[in-house]
Amino acid sequence: MTLYEYEVVPAPRKGKKAKGIKGSDGRFAHAMTELLNDMATEGWEYQRTDTLPSEERSGFTGRTTVYQNLLVFRRPLADVEDVAAVASPKIDSIPTVEEPAQERQNAPRLPSAEDANAVGDHAPAVDRQKA
Repeated sequence: MTLYEYEVVPAPRKGKKAKGIKGSDGRFAHAMTELLNDMATEGWEYQRTDTLPSEERSGFTGRTTVYQNLLVFRRPLADVEDVAAVASPKIDSIPTVEEPAQERQNAPRLPSAEDANAVGDHAPAVDRQKA
């Protein structure tokens, strides 16, 4: 099974000037191309673009919702065995403290929910005389 790590980056908001590219749509496409190629050289594979809502402050007390365009990339993890070790640590590595059997037998028993119900039914009568 292949495990992946993900990277999410904001999409460019403006185009990027370059020689021979004209118009805002061409500049924007050039900015996207550079971003995608830069991520690809680092081993990231483009997955999708998502538009998600984000709540931001507006004025002193107001809030407004804006939509963010995000590019999602993924790449396989370098060493799957290292990731598996981190994701599910061995039980042997967790230290345990053993309590001697004699101490467990002599330890006071904590009251349970059943004990609380029994106390309410069979509580000793309290003599309340007015002085």
